[in-house]
Amino acid sequence: MTAITASMVSELRSRTGAGIMDCKKALAETGGDLEAAVEHLRKTGMAKAAKKAGRTTAEGLVHAYIHTGGKIGVLIEVNCETDFVARNDGFKTLVHDLAMHVAAASPEAVTREEMPADLVERERNLFVAQAKESGKPEAVIEKMVEGRLGKFFEESVLMEQPFVKDPDRTVGDLITEAIAKIGENIKVRRFTRYELGGEEA
Repeated sequence: MTAITASMVSELRSRTGAGIMDCKKALAETGGDLEAAVEHLRKTGMAKAAKKAGRTTAEGLVHAYIHTGGKIGVLIEVNCETDFVARNDGFKTLVHDLAMHVAAASPEAVTREEMPADLVERERNLFVAQAKESGKPEAVIEKMVEGRLGKFFEESVLMEQPFVKDPDRTVGDLITEAIAKIGENIKVRRFTRYELGGEEA
């Protein structure tokens, strides 16, 4: 079995942001395999985050972000459980990154459930009309419509959008990882995006 060295623990910490003991444990459980340890911490982090999902988030930050040149502005409210975490630099960085993402990706809503029903219905009807033109059977049309609707949500819903600074992760993944790292439930409550000369979004 590979001996777990301080440099291995340090490398894993810098890659995942996990605590020293968690890193040691992950390396021990994966026989010193750094990649497997990263994956192990990711999975346990997701499990920890899932356990915290129901906890009340009554603290947090309202953050204003003005995009370079002053053409786009975002106000975002992100909640956590305690004032202590709200003042934490890691949490502040997360909130800033989320505001920057909203400025760049222009989401319509935080979650699917918050998408305006009339907008979803309009998109669905459009996809149905397009799918029917293909002349395929009804069952296939339904699958096509669901696939296109899924893609629409991925492009329009904040939690499902690929994160602008790391498109391999969604914004939802980013928040889940932050919950695992910080140890508190975190929720994006709401946002407003302003664009010069455009509609308020």
